[in-house]
Order: sequence, then structure tokens, then C-alpha cells
Amino acid sequence: FSASPTNGCARPSAKPLENGSRHKRGNMLDIALIREQPELVKEALLSRNEDPAQVDTILTLDVRRREFLQEVEVLRAERNRVSKEIGRLRDQVERERLITEMRQVGDRISQLETQLRQVESDLKIAMLAVPNLPHASVPVGPDETHNVVVRKWGEPREFDFEPAPHWDLGPELGILDFKRGVKLSGSRFYILRGAGARLQRALIAWMLDIHTREHGYTEIYPPFVVKEECMWGAGELPKFIDNIYHDVEDDLWLIPTAEVPLTNLHQGEILDNDDLPRRYVAYSACFRREKMSAGRDVRGIKRGHQFDKVEMYQFTSPETSYDELEAMLEDALDLCRRLDIAYRILELCTGDLGFHSAKTYDIEMWAPGCGEWLEVSSVSNCETFQARRANIRYRPERGAKPRFVHTLNGSGLGLPRVMIAVMENYQQADGSIVVPEVLQPWMGGIEIIGGRLN
Repeated sequence: FSASPTNGCARPSAKPLENGSRHKRGNMLDIALIREQPELVKEALLSRNEDPAQVDTILTLDVRRREFLQEVEVLRAERNRVSKEIGRLRDQVERERLITEMRQVGDRISQLETQLRQVESDLKIAMLAVPNLPHASVPVGPDETHNVVVRKWGEPREFDFEPAPHWDLGPELGILDFKRGVKLSGSRFYILRGAGARLQRALIAWMLDIHTREHGYTEIYPPFVVKEECMWGAGELPKFIDNIYHDVEDDLWLIPTAEVPLTNLHQGEILDNDDLPRRYVAYSACFRREKMSAGRDVRGIKRGHQFDKVEMYQFTSPETSYDELEAMLEDALDLCRRLDIAYRILELCTGDLGFHSAKTYDIEMWAPGCGEWLEVSSVSNCETFQARRANIRYRPERGAKPRFVHTLNGSGLGLPRVMIAVMENYQQADGSIVVPEVLQPWMGGIEIIGGRLN
């Protein structure tokens, strides 16, 4: 459903508030596309399980907005013309009559401007509620059961004993403490201790080093709280307002992912074409009000209100963004292969795409203790969706009209699910955990996590 070009090639290897008045940036979709191809947009929304009636609402508001604008412009032109005429009149009675008429015109203009502001606000809110449109290559399907496994690597590790889940392994080794996490912060929090904390820190440092030294990314250490406009720019608001932590007093928002500050690094800027693509990577803690339900998702550390993640992010030209999407996917997969843990790649169908995404690949690692595939990365091309909201453009060449960049994001990788995969895949019969060889230089000499002293 996208007009953006793609050839599928990869670069050489070495992803409402109460009202919208506070949002100062652009909308995520081009209003011209909705005007010119409403049926195409409706079809795309249907494929995402979204109500296509949104398009009719937007078109109605757009027509009203343009009608108000036209009437205001006509009346302003009339007022300017008559004002000049009044200045030339000698007849006092005629002057007073025209002055009275123009006062009435001014009142009408004021009334129309009030109506125009309301319609513009309603239109902006309606536009901001529309998700990105799927790329033409995305498989059509209503839900996750229609995602397509496009590739697998490695074989799930076989054991000569029954592999334990991490929620048993961790507490037995003294490296994972659920009770004290709950004591400190409530449900869905936990404590990593000793070699457990060291293992997570090692994973983060290792990932950052690989991305910066070998994959060509520039490391960013961003704030973990941002202004509200950054949430709008990244597309977190209004869709995810119920899942975001908000400091009301200072009007700052805890980031749900480093994607938010990275998106807004170039908010309101015009980038040079020669500087694209810009590749950034950032570690951050992430904060989400996860809506928990009973079932396997609530066991252990798979899903919580606070977690760590290394995030890859790119600003690209539209012509190269799908090449870069494939390359970003490979950057994430490179880490999975180095950890020597079996994985599979899913191409998400239209009904399972994230709100911002035009195309997404998920990477899932096998966790033998849990007995399931765990998503450790989601790599997406958002095309111009975020760039329009945050007003991020580039100039293709000197003197050319600025165009919106494409933005890509991808976990590279996400904790704590990588922690789960490492713990469960590298466990031994005695309950100890072998530290993957690639991580040992970051573990201070620890090769096996085998007891509380680690």
C-alpha cells in the first residue's frame, strides 16, 4: 500500500490526549494521499483491522476546513478593499455605513476563525489516530497467526536432561530475585544480583561495541525522560497514552524505548543528503505500563514494567530505506549468530504490524526452558510516518525542495529476553550456566555462573 520504491537489496554487511492542540508537528500521513486515493487508504486500514470510516471523517473535516478558509480569505479581501475605499470617501454618511458593515464582516471573520481552529484541531486529532499504511510487500492477514516465517538459523539445543526455565534457574543460582523486586516496586519487577547483573551489563556493552565498531553506528546516550512533543513526534501519542509513565508536575514522559529520543534527535531539522543514512545506536532503560493477563507471558522476566534494550535507529532517503531495512535486520541477526542461539525471522502480516510501521521483521530466539520462541528484536521501516510528525526532512540536492526522510528502528537486541535465551540455552545439568564465549571478555573472568559467589 506504499508508493515508496524498494528493490529488496541489502547494503554490504561489515530497523489521544484530551486534545491535539499541544502537538506542534505534522501529521503522519500525507493528507493529499487521503484526498486523492481514499479507497486505497481504506483498504490498507481494513487490512490492519482498523475502521476505514476514519477516512470519511478526515475527508469531511478537510472539506469543512477548506470551506472555512476560503470564506475567511474572501471576507478578508473584501474588508481590505472596502477599508481602502473608506479612506477615500468624503461622504460621512456613506463612510459610517461602510464602517458598520465592516464591523459586521470582522465579527463574521472572528466567528469563522474560531470554527476554523476547532475544525483544524479535530482534523489533527483524527489524522494522528490513523496508523501507518502497510508496504505493498507485507503479507495480508488479520493477526499474528498469519505472520510468515521467512528464515531460520541453527537448531534448538538438545539436552540430556530436562532444561529448567529461567524463573527456576535464576533464583537457584542467587542471580535473580523476584521477591525483593516486588518488595521494592511491586508486581512485575525483579532484582538481578551478582553475576546476573554482570551478565546483563556484559550483553549491553558487547552489543554496543559490535554495533559501533563493526556495524557503523554512532552511539548515543539519551535522556530517559522526554518532553511531550517527542512522544507525539515518535508516534507514541495518542495511541499508547495508557501505557506510558508521565510526570505530571514537570510534564516529562518516561521513554518506552530509546526510539523516542532517537527519533527526535533531528526534530525540525533539514539534513543534507550527503549525511544520509545516519545510523545511531543507544542503550536505555525502557518503561511501559504493561497490561498483564493470566498465562505464560507473566512468568519470570519475559515482560515487565522496566527493562533494558539496545536500540538501532536510522534516518535514510526514501530510495535506500528498504535496502537499509534488510541491512539493519542483518546487524541484529549477527548478534544472534555470535551468541550461537537458534533463531527464526518472522515477517509480520498487516494485522500484527505496530502502529508506526510500514514493514516489520521480528527475530525470535529459542528458549528451551520456557519451551517457546521469544521475540528479541523487532526491525521496522516507518517510512515518513515519524518524520512528518517530527518534521524531519532532507534536501536531495542543493536548491531542491526538502523531502521527508524515512526512519527505521530495530532492537539490537532487547533485554531481558536475550538474558532468558542465554540462561536457558547455556544451562548445565548441575544448574550452572556457561557464559557464552563472545561475552567472557566483558564478564571479568567469569566463565561459568555456578553459585552465589558469582
